[in-house]
Amino acid sequence: MAHSTEHDLNCLTIAELEKIARDRMDKQTRDYYNEGADSGSTLAENQSAYNKYRIRPRVLRDVSRIDTSVPIFGQRNAIPMGVAPTAMQRLAHSEGEIATARACAKAGIVMGLSSFSTTTLEDVAEASGHNANVLQLYLFEEKQHSIELIERAKKAGYKAVLLTVDTPYLGRRNLEIRNQFKLPAHLKIANFAENPDDMEEIENESGDSQGSQQAKKIRRRRASSVGYQNGERRVAPTGPITFHSHAPNPLLSWEDSIPWLKEVAHPMEVWVKGIATGEDALLAIHHKVDGIVVSNHGGRQLNGALATLDALPEVVEAVNKRVPVHVDGGIRHGTDIFKALALGADFCWIGRPVLWGLAYKGEEGVALALRLLSDEFRLCMSLAGVTRVSDISKEYLVKMNRDGFVSKL
Repeated sequence: MAHSTEHDLNCLTIAELEKIARDRMDKQTRDYYNEGADSGSTLAENQSAYNKYRIRPRVLRDVSRIDTSVPIFGQRNAIPMGVAPTAMQRLAHSEGEIATARACAKAGIVMGLSSFSTTTLEDVAEASGHNANVLQLYLFEEKQHSIELIERAKKAGYKAVLLTVDTPYLGRRNLEIRNQFKLPAHLKIANFAENPDDMEEIENESGDSQGSQQAKKIRRRRASSVGYQNGERRVAPTGPITFHSHAPNPLLSWEDSIPWLKEVAHPMEVWVKGIATGEDALLAIHHKVDGIVVSNHGGRQLNGALATLDALPEVVEAVNKRVPVHVDGGIRHGTDIFKALALGADFCWIGRPVLWGLAYKGEEGVALALRLLSDEFRLCMSLAGVTRVSDISKEYLVKMNRDGFVSKL
């Protein structure tokens, strides 16, 4: 089904989409989605890093036929961009991940699904049809939980797992703390079904119409607790699986985690998401990962870390084309995708713009976000004088220094 080529006159840019979405979300959801760690300086720099580069357009080249597509995960992706895994999408819209999956399928754009989605990975796979999905994975301290999830992803046809490696502990997100964020009662972390052990009975004192007190037992979810170090002994997280209690895992290591995951996840590819240095890129290659995503978790983990675009060149240089290098964080315009590719990325992932699209108009809003970025990228290629994605290189960029002088790359 082709998208309408008519413009949405309320919303012609991702920046406008962000403003509209602010008014459509409740405060808790808006703060949860949009916040970065601590002062948010890395979150801001993820975007502002793109402003340090200018495009060097070439002219008098026949640009009547532009091919924006790239091969990825066994399909021809419409543009070198995928939808990044973001948690709990039904906070933004009742259809959540299903709406995102349908919009991605119609646009021919790969979708990443968060482990902490509010829709099961099976339902998302069904809504995706033949469109490729990848599963973002937190490797839990109790590996059996992860094994079960991986086996389900294999069965549902997911192409790869993206292991998040930048969350040994959770970054400090102050609005989340102040709002005492938790998932509303009508939503569930769908991939981790409740079992009888998750529930407990408590006494509930209630008065009847004569004023006498009656003790009634009610069932409620047990509280979850984070893992901790008790002297020499490690105590694993307990209770029902939640993001705050179970996602962080300080025990992960290159030597133990990656070989184990490659064996368990086969035949799915294993990628690492959250690489920000050349040194770690080399370790990833050494441990035979299938790909790397340069990411700082949308500025939500270590505040003061490098913007992903600034970290990208050293990772690209270290990898030296041995595996694909992807990047996420701060992409708000099609020209940002062009700049990231010119700096050596093979592919980009977008997160928040999709959530804003969901909040605006569900599936139609996600389709709008994807179309805006796709149209901008296609136009950027045309006006820069490039007809194929593989021809985008650093020849098309200069960097502005602080004094406003340009330097070729």
